[in-house]
Amino acid sequence: MDYQKIAQDILEHVGGANNVRGLTHCFTRLRFVLKDKKKASKDVLERLEGVISVVESGGQLQVVLGAKVTKVFEAISPLVDIDETAAEEPQEQGNIWNRILIAISTMFTPMVPAIAASGLMKGLLTVARIIAADRGIDITGDQTYIILLGATDAIFYFMPIILAYTSAKVFKANEFIAMALGGTMCYPAIVGLMTGEEAVQMFGVGLTQANYASSVIPIIIGVFILSYVQKFLEKITPEVLKIVVVPGISLFVMVPATFMVFGPIGIYIGNGISFLYTGMMNISPILCGAFIGGMWCVFVVFGAHRALLPIGINDVALYGQQNLLAFAGAANFSQGGAALGVMMRTRDKNLKTVAASSMLSAAICGITEPAIYGCNLRLKKPMVYAIICGTIGGAIMGAGGVYGDSFANNGVLTLATYAAFGLTKFLFYLAGIGVAFFGAAILTYVLGFDDLVTNEATNDRAENKMKIPFTGDSDIVIPSPVAGEAVQLANVSDEVFASEALGKGIAVIPEKGEVIAPADCTVLMIYPTLHALGLRLDSGVELIIHVGIDTVNLAGRFFEKHVDEGTHVMKGTKLLSFDIKAINEAGFDTVTPIVVSNTADYQQVDGAATARADLTSDVILIKK
Repeated sequence: MDYQKIAQDILEHVGGANNVRGLTHCFTRLRFVLKDKKKASKDVLERLEGVISVVESGGQLQVVLGAKVTKVFEAISPLVDIDETAAEEPQEQGNIWNRILIAISTMFTPMVPAIAASGLMKGLLTVARIIAADRGIDITGDQTYIILLGATDAIFYFMPIILAYTSAKVFKANEFIAMALGGTMCYPAIVGLMTGEEAVQMFGVGLTQANYASSVIPIIIGVFILSYVQKFLEKITPEVLKIVVVPGISLFVMVPATFMVFGPIGIYIGNGISFLYTGMMNISPILCGAFIGGMWCVFVVFGAHRALLPIGINDVALYGQQNLLAFAGAANFSQGGAALGVMMRTRDKNLKTVAASSMLSAAICGITEPAIYGCNLRLKKPMVYAIICGTIGGAIMGAGGVYGDSFANNGVLTLATYAAFGLTKFLFYLAGIGVAFFGAAILTYVLGFDDLVTNEATNDRAENKMKIPFTGDSDIVIPSPVAGEAVQLANVSDEVFASEALGKGIAVIPEKGEVIAPADCTVLMIYPTLHALGLRLDSGVELIIHVGIDTVNLAGRFFEKHVDEGTHVMKGTKLLSFDIKAINEAGFDTVTPIVVSNTADYQQVDGAATARADLTSDVILIKK
């Protein structure tokens, strides 16, 4: 097989090298992110030599090639300029709103762990300060306290430098020139000038005085303009001079432009956004709290919450306080409460496990996606109960004038963040999250929902038991390498496996996070992210075992291999282990397709219908 020709043919029919913005591959397929999807000829691609099928999913064009994907990827990689980060983007970018949301997310998401750490540390310092004050001790002048407090404020003070880097990634500007521009805005002497009483001029032009340290919007605008200045200079500058001239002139142009024009514009925009949000608060803190508390997790579903994050970050950076995430905390705890209600009421074991872990994730860490997608939105009614109780909880916080002194996800770990402005406000915060959490749990448990155990799970199992397609004696029987519940491939949510494009077989909903050799075999391949492997049994049967759907995106997290490629192992040898709970909490389905990749070599291959799958259960039947 000519992999070079296959690569060239695929590249031609995805619209050419210039149409490829990103490219990665997993165990079975090439994953393209295209600049213009309309240029791709899906029908032609499906008919090319070596191509099994073509799937569009998550903003990617996925060309399924099976075991030969690695060799085709190696052939196609030198032909395109690969942007690895683009290939990982999960969202469509067709309209301006999506592009704005993606840009905001890409700028602010990388700094979230540092902001969360800052919030947790500041909360602990608040607790320490309150405890010390109760004993008549003022620790605010203690050097240790000052140093630790500085660590919590540093990310906000130097926000222009951090945002310069992430914005440059988005706008394709030079990251280090952008950071130099952001650093100039934070430079102590300049901060002193811009906040002093004396008028400031540059080239004889009066500047709008403002403190750009801790600012958010001015640097984003500045880097956006920098990207165009840089592109223009790169076009007109001789190649031999680019390394010095382009960055030098870019910085020389952008520093005065930022302080004279784009910085003040950014300050006014930021003030305008804060004015609108403050205006809502002035009209009615109760209604504002109710709106954010009720709708925050709805915004999360559509990705729109990312457009609001700069409000909270800007408020902390400029004023040292925010209430946006306080109100959002009501939404977070209501999702955790609804998940608790699901856990207490459902009779489906898998759903009970997902709901329990989701509840802990939401309530302790403020991470709600597992609860939203794992059970509440899936079951519909718990999502409604959560919205109702989040609305009430947010209204209570609004009535109490709740504020936090840092930007931190709402969970048990960050409760102290909302204790910094007095006991009364903190009690209103506790009341708000208490009503949200326990109210959603009680409504979900008492009013109930359509349980999966009487619908999806029962129907799937009944369907499996009715499907016993294999007739006659089998020449080869293969037990399950994964312990759990066997389901038909047709029930798998991945179109490629469900259509049996990669081969026939079975899928297993795992109950134990281990892949065991089903027979004496050779390990042909272990994918670098460890989510999939290929085996050749001594009988000649070749298997692909793919743990979970789209788990390639976990990049090896929660997986551990116990053998190496090329190793011959005996039946029962542990090949791979994985953390089912962690994968579920990360939002991925753990259903594991097990397919015979050389199905065409046999007269008949079928997955046997069985409620139980393990090394004692024959799940794949083959007739030579």
